Amino acid sequence: MSLNIIFKKSIYLMFALATLGSIIVSCEPDTASEGNGLEDPNVDPSFTITPVAGKNNTYLLVSGTKNVLNSYWKVGKAEYYGKMELEVFLADRGKYTVVHTAVGRGGKTNTATKEIIIVKADPEKGNLVEGNNFADAAEQSQWTNLHLNTNGLATWTFTPGFATINVSGTSNQEAIYQAIDVVKDKEYLIDMHVSATSGSENFVFEVFAGKTVPTAGVPYTDNKVMGLASAEGCGKQAFDGKLSAVGCVKNSALDNTVSNVVKFTETGKIYLVIKSGGDAFTPTGIKVTEVELRGK
Repeated sequence: MSLNIIFKKSIYLMFALATLGSIIVSCEPDTASEGNGLEDPNVDPSFTITPVAGKNNTYLLVSGTKNVLNSYWKVGKAEYYGKMELEVFLADRGKYTVVHTAVGRGGKTNTATKEIIIVKADPEKGNLVEGNNFADAAEQSQWTNLHLNTNGLATWTFTPGFATINVSGTSNQEAIYQAIDVVKDKEYLIDMHVSATSGSENFVFEVFAGKTVPTAGVPYTDNKVMGLASAEGCGKQAFDGKLSAVGCVKNSALDNTVSNVVKFTETGKIYLVIKSGGDAFTPTGIKVTEVELRGK
């Protein structure tokens, strides 16, 4: 009797293993390139862009729904996850590339790309600096050289994406500037990305936002806002970051505290001036990009 029970158990075990094998085989694709049968290659990445009524520089992005389980967006440099509809505010003038990634079954993704062109910066939050990235000749032409140095030992040069100040010799300096329209009593923030591969032993890098009209050959001194200076304890080593983070020069209009906030007593033009110079200047120069003056 025990032999009969063992025999029956063996048959049941063989049957179970055979069934499991057929299940495993049935889940395998016919070829390696066909996936697991759960992916949907037809996920639709199409989307629409619609201006939002009553909101400046604001757009509604809406994903298509065919076979789409989730959406990911990249608008310019910003990334957004998991939204089928996305409202975006674009404060600054420029061209923004919108990339939509649609996610379907099995994690299958397809992408589509469109562009949004912002003609005018938002008056409240937009960057008021023209040519802030020095990207090309058109952007670089927005800046004027103050011609503080006539011997060629302090120069600003433009390359795609950067303005670079190089200084040699002793006590040489140079500046660039542009005019910007501002509103009375409104607070603004000034900032920029600055970098140098090595520090400078005796130098200044100063940013001004003054009402005085710059005069060629005359050092600018009206309303110093921020900067770097070896005497103040910053810039003697390599640096790379926002000036508001790596700088230490005090704001002359705010009780000589370190701050990048500015406010003006009149509506009209001010002059954003970036000036640098000194001795034992870093041999590779100081690079500047992403210059900003925007509403706080």
